[in-house]
Amino acid sequence: MASEETPTMAPPPTAETPVREEKTAPRAWAVRLVTVGIVLAALNLRPAITSLGALLEEVRDGLGMSGGVAGLLTSVPPLCFAIFGVMAPRLAKRFGASAVVCAGMAAITAGLIIRPYTGNTVGFLVASALALMGIAVSNVLMPVIVKRWFPDRVGSMTGVYSMALAAGTSLAAAATVPMTDALGGSWQTGLAVWAALGAAAVLPWIPLVREKGPAPAAPVTRSATADADGDGLRITRSRTAWALAVFFGLQATAAYITMGWMAQIFRDSGVSASTAGLLLAVTMVMGVPLGFVIPRVAARLPSQGPMVIALGVCGLAGYAGLYLAPASGAWAWAILLGISNCAFPLALTMVGMRARTGAGVVKLSAFAQSTGYLISIPGPLLVGVLYEATDGWGVPIALMATLMVPQIVIGVLAGRNRTVEDEATVAPEGAPAS
Repeated sequence: MASEETPTMAPPPTAETPVREEKTAPRAWAVRLVTVGIVLAALNLRPAITSLGALLEEVRDGLGMSGGVAGLLTSVPPLCFAIFGVMAPRLAKRFGASAVVCAGMAAITAGLIIRPYTGNTVGFLVASALALMGIAVSNVLMPVIVKRWFPDRVGSMTGVYSMALAAGTSLAAAATVPMTDALGGSWQTGLAVWAALGAAAVLPWIPLVREKGPAPAAPVTRSATADADGDGLRITRSRTAWALAVFFGLQATAAYITMGWMAQIFRDSGVSASTAGLLLAVTMVMGVPLGFVIPRVAARLPSQGPMVIALGVCGLAGYAGLYLAPASGAWAWAILLGISNCAFPLALTMVGMRARTGAGVVKLSAFAQSTGYLISIPGPLLVGVLYEATDGWGVPIALMATLMVPQIVIGVLAGRNRTVEDEATVAPEGAPAS
């Protein structure tokens, strides 16, 4: 009988020889746990930032920060995302994406507990960096986990993830000041309390540490296996990857300026601290419904350019309002800027759509997010410097509006219907290029 394969007699696989891959259906409990884990992880990806934005004035006074140092503090998130985000693919390849996200949630929890009680600016920055490191690797790996576990529902699951992320962002912005008052008025306690949410997010990922996700359903050739591993993909050769990275960077610039400084803009225009925090929460909460709708709509469109333009126009209108009448039209400007900030879930959706393979999504996500966050670093810092130098918000707001124009242009280019594999795959040595 020759029905059983004998390893010693089997010919070596060639580029045309199918390589068997075990087909394993994902366990039902694992799929449900991944869904819960994604939601809880997403809830934790912004409170470390927006809770600080709501109490920035108190933190500045408590630690003796200047405006320039406070601007540096608002630039720390994108800096950490750029530095640590690039490590995510290697860590995921070695330990598994679920294990890295689990460790990321633990790092967020530890950083949030430690940073309010360090007693000085340097310690505060270091502890913040620990939390932001956990956020960075989770940022990069969330699209990867969605693509791996829900390959046929990328748009809807990205919507769930984006909606939870926006909910966590807005919750921290709205609740930090009232919780601080309720807990005795200490800004340290008001910041540290968010570590409890991080601790809750660790739990669902612990059983998933050894779960790799569904295996490919069909046999693939050795050349296809190499493509799936991403060995032939040179991501920096893709124009689409660069366009997506720049678009990601510009939308991140706008988002972190908003999260770091918008509450202060309203407070300086005469709005109370609690109302300013609520306005920031309104801006962030716009991402809850739109963060679910936008990825689903974007996934059905061949090009996402029109959506990029619509979001950019809302941003320009919001900045014009902040410049001309920050207090009297505060609620309208908060809503418009909240709509504009939904460029983030749109960018995440495009990461999943601009690559065909799981390995392509890993590389594109790491490249676009790390490069993008690197691009976004100067923005919040420059706003702080300009605010202190001009003693007002006119020039900083003009800068924000100016940056929205290239965001629209580059976003249209990133939204074109093409994939990075078509642009940047290098044929193996001795094989014809496809």
